[in-house]
Amino acid sequence: MRRITIFGATGSIGENTVDLITRAGGADAYDVVALTGGRNVARLAEQARALRADLAVTAHEDCYADLKDALAGTGIEVAAGTEAIEAAAERPADWIMSAIVGAAGLKPGLRALEQGTTLALANKESLVTAGPLLMATARRHGATILPVDSEHSAIFQGLVGEDMGAVERIIITASGGAFRDWPVEKLATATLAQASTHPNWNMGQRITIDSASMFNKALEVIEVKEFFGTSPDQIEVLVHPESLVHALVGFRDGALMAHLGAADMRHAIGYALNWPERADLPVERLNLARIGQLNFTAPDPQRYPALRLAYEVMAMGGLAGAAFNAAKERALDAFIAGEAGFLQMAAIVEQVLDRVSGQTGLIDAPIELENVMQMDQAAREIAAQCLT
Repeated sequence: MRRITIFGATGSIGENTVDLITRAGGADAYDVVALTGGRNVARLAEQARALRADLAVTAHEDCYADLKDALAGTGIEVAAGTEAIEAAAERPADWIMSAIVGAAGLKPGLRALEQGTTLALANKESLVTAGPLLMATARRHGATILPVDSEHSAIFQGLVGEDMGAVERIIITASGGAFRDWPVEKLATATLAQASTHPNWNMGQRITIDSASMFNKALEVIEVKEFFGTSPDQIEVLVHPESLVHALVGFRDGALMAHLGAADMRHAIGYALNWPERADLPVERLNLARIGQLNFTAPDPQRYPALRLAYEVMAMGGLAGAAFNAAKERALDAFIAGEAGFLQMAAIVEQVLDRVSGQTGLIDAPIELENVMQMDQAAREIAAQCLT
């Protein structure tokens, strides 16, 4: 029986993972080692009971008592805090879903790789902040990383049986988010509620806002470089309102291999869960005759400055990715809290990158965990200064 752990079980990716596992037999088909979540301890406890998990962990120590009470009498072990999540990552498992949002997912992911497991990576920030470290850790311990972002899963599937040396370009698509049809001059007035509604995907609030600003796609561009080893000039982005073509791989003979599928994260999750095999999945089958047409346009750089910043980050190298992600997370926090406007997020990130780019000994420090965390902290502090 396969042993599995799910980090971020109560989030959007985690819930879809639990759904697939439940449909495939749940606790009778899988040995669930650990489930982790945030403040939704009622849901975390419900999942732990249903899947008969060995351990349930909340990231927040002040939620420990509530989780303990919710699981009283079940025999399920309970823990709380970031160190407890890292300890959970060290428990032997055959397959681990990394779906913690933000830079907080980096340390548990590294701990999981150190036990030589298969890591299904939905936490894009790990590759953005410390891609070389993550990939080197996997190689050193004989671990496998499988991409779970729909775009990167699509690329991964498009490369099966292919030689990376024959790849000429990689194209990832973006829905354009909530404001793709807005006049650019209106973006400054965008509200939190408006930015929190996605036209195609059902996702959490933070990633939905990142989609509207295209910061989500900016992170994914950097992910492509780190995971597949491509150069920045090989990576392209197209706005595709239908969200049915998730990525395309272009080869030196001019061929384009496209991956199509419904806007349902269970496809990418299910592929990673069952890899290297394919299994029946409860996702919509596309009716291309009914769809009729697919549309693609180049992204407007004025509307989506985050994309330009992603290419600048790749050109800077070093720990620029860690600075970029930390500044983005802090700017997003500010927007959600009403401390910054929608367009200010990109301006804050750009200011942070400008500040750290000239700091010798910081931006060019070796990509090691301690240095990544130091850059993360420094970038957040600079972003806070920009806000004031």
